[in-house]
Amino acid sequence: MLPQLNRLETLALIEHVPGGARFMTDAGPLEVTFFAADIVRLKFGVDDRQDYGVLTAQPEAPAVTVGPADADWPFAPQQPVAGWRIACDGLAIELWPAPLRFRLVKNGRSVLESTTDGHISGGWRVPPFGVGPEGRWAAFGLRSGEPVYGLGEKWGPLNKRGQLVTSVAMDALGVNCEDSYKNTPFAWSPHGWGVFVHTTAIVRHGVGYGQWSYRSYAVQVADSVLDLFLIAAAGPAALLKRYTDLTGRAPALPRWSFGVWMSRCYYRTADELLTAAAGLRARGIPCDVITLDGRAWLKVDTRFAFVWDADRYPDPPAFCRKVHEMGFRLCVWEYPYISIHAPLFPWLAEQGFLLKETNGSVAVRGWEQSTFGKVLTPLPPSAALDFTNPAAYAWWAEKHRELFAAGVDVIKTDFGEHIPAEVVAHNGESGRRLHNAYPLLYNRCVYEATARWGPSGPLVWGRAGWAGSQRYPVQWGGDPQGDWEGLAGSIRGGLSWGLSGAAFHTHDIGGFSSIDGDKPTPEFYIRSTQVGVLSSHTRFHGQTPREPWEFGAEAERIVKEWLALRYRLLPYLEQCAAEASATGLPVMRAMPLAFPDDPIAWTFEEQYMFGPALLVAPVLQPGGHVRFYLPAGRWTDFWTGEVIEGPRLMETVAPLDRLPIFGREGTALPLGPNVRVNSDELPVPTPVSEVRHFGR
Repeated sequence: MLPQLNRLETLALIEHVPGGARFMTDAGPLEVTFFAADIVRLKFGVDDRQDYGVLTAQPEAPAVTVGPADADWPFAPQQPVAGWRIACDGLAIELWPAPLRFRLVKNGRSVLESTTDGHISGGWRVPPFGVGPEGRWAAFGLRSGEPVYGLGEKWGPLNKRGQLVTSVAMDALGVNCEDSYKNTPFAWSPHGWGVFVHTTAIVRHGVGYGQWSYRSYAVQVADSVLDLFLIAAAGPAALLKRYTDLTGRAPALPRWSFGVWMSRCYYRTADELLTAAAGLRARGIPCDVITLDGRAWLKVDTRFAFVWDADRYPDPPAFCRKVHEMGFRLCVWEYPYISIHAPLFPWLAEQGFLLKETNGSVAVRGWEQSTFGKVLTPLPPSAALDFTNPAAYAWWAEKHRELFAAGVDVIKTDFGEHIPAEVVAHNGESGRRLHNAYPLLYNRCVYEATARWGPSGPLVWGRAGWAGSQRYPVQWGGDPQGDWEGLAGSIRGGLSWGLSGAAFHTHDIGGFSSIDGDKPTPEFYIRSTQVGVLSSHTRFHGQTPREPWEFGAEAERIVKEWLALRYRLLPYLEQCAAEASATGLPVMRAMPLAFPDDPIAWTFEEQYMFGPALLVAPVLQPGGHVRFYLPAGRWTDFWTGEVIEGPRLMETVAPLDRLPIFGREGTALPLGPNVRVNSDELPVPTPVSEVRHFGR
């Protein structure tokens, strides 16, 4: 059923403004401007929002012409009604009243236009623009069969056609439903258009969704302002570049971050972590980072307040030195909620550093046992730090200085998705608008702290995100089930995040949880490792031990070989990261992005390009059977050197120690030397010991 809406009808020119014009509609002012020569911005309503820094670009305000629009398209009004045309070089937007609608035209070709979903009576079944009790609405026409991609980290089909997608940061508790941790209200089509809804409010996207309209992409924004950026660019890579020109790109990452991260939920004592670390070194398994998760270094009742559990860590700097002496960097967990039992809680409340209720009291919320099951104990009643308060923001950042001084290297920024709609922030906003902005502010704060005081370079290991979060890498995919569908969902989530402007993503190798509480099978653990090695980052994590020797001698041998390959890939990963910083292209590239002219390739949604050179076909079922597609061109089997001519649909049974990897014709793969301990044993710049050229 369609939302309750009043269709917008009127359009009256008020004045010319830099880059465009301002109009009056029956729902308030509408400003239409060329943000750049290939980006048009439509802003409905009076803008009373706080600026959370989602946008990083300033409007270019290029020279435009504003004049009457010609009634030369099928849905122009039959009676003489004033339409307007705003043009910049070869791109123009035409707007018409009765009902209010638009058409975006590039060099005479319609790129995107308002929905034309009509009714048998001759009316409009779906309003092109509308306003209702649930917010503001815009609907765009879709061609038959036209796919739509993006919208953040989503676990289902990459092509969002037919789906109702909600952009709202949620603790998804896995990768099995529409809820997701990282959302981005940016969608695009291979036909050359992108739509970015600039907001931190909840957005619903009906993408050819039958309950609304099969032939329309409709967005509903739960806000008083509808702020749309329409991007016209030739192809997916160009669309991602222009979107990340608006919202920013990932900066350079320290080389060690591309090494192996080892974690579990959780090392219960300092000795347990040190024993695992010693096991890695004794077995010759290279690893750069080891992690203390939430219960590993903190008392649950009093967290989070930057206070080590003194019973287990009486001398944190001495413990950190031991970790460093074994050749590891140390990652520690945090979240932005403070227990009412924390000694600092009264002081934080007195300072006004915590989110509040409408009556001015501190907003304390409980955590249900059912959320965390039998494995994890319930969390204490807590309040969230108010990152809109500059003093609270500065205090939180400064407290990390103490952790880094003790010997911590990097922070796992967990949670951030739980801000209630009714709370009130220091800046006057309610949780309704702050909810999606909160993970952006939280991760930004910690990232800036690592950039300022961190001993190992700027980086966070974050879970939640919004548009712009790609500027504060790295993100991982939450808490997947440790089974085959959990792995498949994790891959799709990472690829969808990459199709939404984020360069880096990884998953919990082995999966986080299982229905029965058992650790994953050795076969699944190996297959999950292979995907993790061929992701932007590689981390083992879960509710049960994830060290390779826990899965038997064969698994240990195979995983050790794959981790050796991971370190040999460091020169290539650094090249991919540099390209991401320059263009917004992700390291893991879904087939619609990598092969925009091959619609057959788009349907293979779990295989992907790992950078520009390597096609990866993950094994997603027991027994090793895998079906994959090689697009047109010559492909070189990574393992055998056999050259195969595409396009070609292939099926094979992959041996346990391999999965299908193919080198793309015309590309080169730089490989580094073997690593024994960690990436620090390599000189800078990272040496290249071998270059594989594909297709020569």
